[in-house]
Amino acid sequence: MGIIYNDSTKTFHLQAKDTSYIMQVVRSGYLAHLYWGKKIREANMPRKLQFLDRAFSPNPEPADRTFSLDTLPQEYPAYGNTDFRTPAYQVQFENGTTVSDLRYQSHRIFKGKPKLEGLPATYIENENEAESLEIVLHDAVSSLKAVLLYTVYENFNVITRSVRFENEGEQTIKLLRALSMNVDFFHADYELLHLSGAWARERHIERRPLVVGTQSIESRRGASSHQHNPFIALLQKGAGEYHGEVYGFSLVYSGNFLAQVEVDQYKTARVSLGINPFDFTWLLEPGESFQTPEVVMVYSANGLNDMSNTYHKLYRTRLARGQYRDQERPILINNWEATYFHFNEEKILQIAEAGKELGIELFVLDDGWFGKRDNDKSSLGDWFVDKNKLPNGMESLARKVRSMGMQFGLWFEPEMISVDSELYRRHPDWCLHVPNRSRSEGRNQLILDYSRREVCDYVIKAVSDILKSAPISYVKWDMNRHMTEIGSSALPPERQRETAHRYMLGLYRVMEEITSAFPHVLFESCSGGGGRFDPGILYYMPQTWTSDNTDAVSRLKIQYGTSLVYPISAMGAHVSAVPNHQVHRVTSLDIRGNVAMSGNFGYELDLTKLTEQEKEKVKEQVAFYKEIRHLVQYGDFYRILSPFEGNETAWMFVSEDKSEAFVAYFRVLAEPNAPLSFLRLKGLDPNKNYQLLENGEVYGGDELMYVGLNIPQLQGDYVSCVWRLKAC
Repeated sequence: MGIIYNDSTKTFHLQAKDTSYIMQVVRSGYLAHLYWGKKIREANMPRKLQFLDRAFSPNPEPADRTFSLDTLPQEYPAYGNTDFRTPAYQVQFENGTTVSDLRYQSHRIFKGKPKLEGLPATYIENENEAESLEIVLHDAVSSLKAVLLYTVYENFNVITRSVRFENEGEQTIKLLRALSMNVDFFHADYELLHLSGAWARERHIERRPLVVGTQSIESRRGASSHQHNPFIALLQKGAGEYHGEVYGFSLVYSGNFLAQVEVDQYKTARVSLGINPFDFTWLLEPGESFQTPEVVMVYSANGLNDMSNTYHKLYRTRLARGQYRDQERPILINNWEATYFHFNEEKILQIAEAGKELGIELFVLDDGWFGKRDNDKSSLGDWFVDKNKLPNGMESLARKVRSMGMQFGLWFEPEMISVDSELYRRHPDWCLHVPNRSRSEGRNQLILDYSRREVCDYVIKAVSDILKSAPISYVKWDMNRHMTEIGSSALPPERQRETAHRYMLGLYRVMEEITSAFPHVLFESCSGGGGRFDPGILYYMPQTWTSDNTDAVSRLKIQYGTSLVYPISAMGAHVSAVPNHQVHRVTSLDIRGNVAMSGNFGYELDLTKLTEQEKEKVKEQVAFYKEIRHLVQYGDFYRILSPFEGNETAWMFVSEDKSEAFVAYFRVLAEPNAPLSFLRLKGLDPNKNYQLLENGEVYGGDELMYVGLNIPQLQGDYVSCVWRLKAC
């Protein structure tokens, strides 16, 4: 690892674990991109930049018709001075013009990794884990400065990037576009991969070849969204799970974003990612600065699974924080699909008692415990206990659950406000709204204006008061609608387009203060399931409710797609009742359990209604998961068969020392007179022998990976089987 600057050639060579990234200052201060890929020893660059006289590509230095920014591979391109491709940033000056010209001014190389003010980002625990480079670009006319920050990690094939804008001039500057990174690839012979979907079918894998023009994904919803995840990857054509070059780009941000690839007339590809410039501006007064979110860039020479394992380990150990980062997560029972809003203390205690008898470790009380919350039409913002449902209060209920030997958890939706609430009647201006316009509702609720400090202060106090009032060890933090009428009564007209980003800064402040004040609490984020499953939230809350859809078959694609970027320790996965409440499918308790045990395991049904046979099965599943959860939550994950490519799915988890493994296989539909099939395992030590704990048979790791295991003859639709292996 290291960052090397060659003063004679003006090149920067960034070296992470097994990857190199090379830039060069050319001509009169333009920062050019030269290489990103497999690690190389020195940056002599036999493939040098080539300059040609290209028609209709103007020249910033008129005397040299071979030099144009329109054909130069750049690190952080501008608008208006000969590059017709999409810029990484754009500004507007007081005279109305939008042309700027950032040139290299200086740089510094230093150990460690700085924090980003007000924003989540990956981190280090000692300065020797990483090295950073700041490159200062300067616009001589306006005195605008852009500080490009690059960090390379010693133990990961990771380069992180962000940008800080500083106004060192005497006039106000308006940022119109402030993306976090740009990479200009020398060709476009790649495929674009991204994760898209909708509520209840999040993060499905989409893959297609790049074509001339712009291809993009984005969110304009005020959240990273169910529809598109803030991640894209470029794949060498034909790359698969275990072969081929892959370049991953993941934005550590939870709001509106844009990820795009532009293929130009010469078949080069420009990748850029950051805050969505749609409906965004930011005023920089003299002396002020603006920090963009971080992008985590991962290179893999060995396919998608290697990229995924890099993201998993980095996000699990250097993005997630707190007591539960490295701690096994409890098995929970959540009452939502068992009772919805209709419960009392007696019913809650009955479900908790049933859970205790089955070995479950945590009871979670979901929506409906506060205000006058008998449906979804009231009381959001009124964070006080409904004594009609819980006459003895929250502390009494929590202590009764804890006396059973279980932990107690609670649901909140702290970012929302109901029109029918005491809070709204006191502060109708505390929601996002635009003057003289109607206020659209989603799920009968409005969104609190987190760009306002007094609103954030209220939420911090209200949530903290509840958490102090009872022995609560888990919080589910929900967010059930997207933004409309995005405006703030606290901001002047010229700053209204800052509202959505200021909201995110306020949200991050609220989460930071609450999670820091209650380090013993396990926080799980949620947004109608996986509507805000992004790295920004993982910085504050180490796990996320993966999807409101708990159907086992649907979850195969959802969890498989999510695993491309996010660690298994971040995925909440529950067994629910059948017919499933989202798709009305009937599946066995076996497959529901095996899918859910491939994440942070729990149940979301009425345990008091189970038959004796079902209770025995649940008890077996709970006991089994306790034996494998260290593997599932903290082992290395390997995808074997994709639900996006066929009727079967398979994945496995291997301990870091390769001494044990857990394998899961799923088949959706039965096939008449089907061919025999087998499963080649991944990630084992070829020089070790492994015992199959189900039958005691012993095989070499090389046999299991290269020859494979027979898949048993399974009967019917929606079936699964699992294996446990231990080195012997």
